[in-house]
Amino acid sequence: MTQDQPPTPPAVPRAIPRTIAVALEVQPDQAAPRITASGRGFVAEQILEIAFANGVKVREDADLVQILTAVDVDSEIPTEAFAAVSEILAYVYRANGQMPPPAMTAGSAP
Repeated sequence: MTQDQPPTPPAVPRAIPRTIAVALEVQPDQAAPRITASGRGFVAEQILEIAFANGVKVREDADLVQILTAVDVDSEIPTEAFAAVSEILAYVYRANGQMPPPAMTAGSAP
């Protein structure tokens, strides 16, 4: 490097997306909830923005989202996520003043 050239700036590391989101859908005729959308970074922000704009309840669960992001969109949730998803869905139903479908009552899988 000579005195006439400015120093080269250091490489800026690429930011790792911190936001992760997974959207679930529950249908009475399905054995388990299905993943309808999943994403990181900008896509996750869009999922959350759509949810908030439509009055969809959102709950944070870092461990569960890690499990669910490994599942393909339009697939049923894995059995190891049933308990956590059931708890979240029960919260959503209570928050909306609704009763969960019979398949989601205590003692049964979603």
